[in-house]
Amino acid sequence: MQDNHFLTTIFSPTDFKESELATILPKFKQTKFKKNDFLLKAGKTENQYWFLESGFARSYVNDTNGNDITTNFYSLGDVVIDWSSFFLRDPTRENIQALTDCVCWQLDFETFQQLFHGIETFREHGRRRLVSSYFTLKNHSVAIIADQAKERYLQLLKDKPHIVQNVSLQHIATYLGITRYSLSRIRKEISL
Repeated sequence: MQDNHFLTTIFSPTDFKESELATILPKFKQTKFKKNDFLLKAGKTENQYWFLESGFARSYVNDTNGNDITTNFYSLGDVVIDWSSFFLRDPTRENIQALTDCVCWQLDFETFQQLFHGIETFREHGRRRLVSSYFTLKNHSVAIIADQAKERYLQLLKDKPHIVQNVSLQHIATYLGITRYSLSRIRKEISL
């Protein structure tokens, strides 16, 4: 029997009925990834809904010059997914890769659909996560256009200090839309 303690922090007994948890929690399967393993590769359709229990992952795309550009970071409690590929059943353009060894809990697409359509609380929980993810993505897209690089870095530091402490500067720089050199300069300015 797998230890579902982590999942009970995600699906709080104060939000879900005991009978709902008894249905939901056993459906998840624990999966471990080694550093640099792919959870999803570009060109594939997302078939898994992952919760990250430990470790760090990122999603990225390759630009027209072949450089990989980080589009998101994932850490404790995050849903690690390409939402549009999962729901629209289209091949993704992104890669999702473990930056460290990771422990994840996954539902396959069919099981997710059964729970989503069968348990209203699960559906609402998923909807809130999707909306939150959309707003985070939207705010990041606007910040890339409207905010100075230093402001973007300070916002990342405020929102996700654990990312700044545990992820390479190169990945952080591409996420912020700047060079690694510019990021080093910003970090030096802030530390003065």
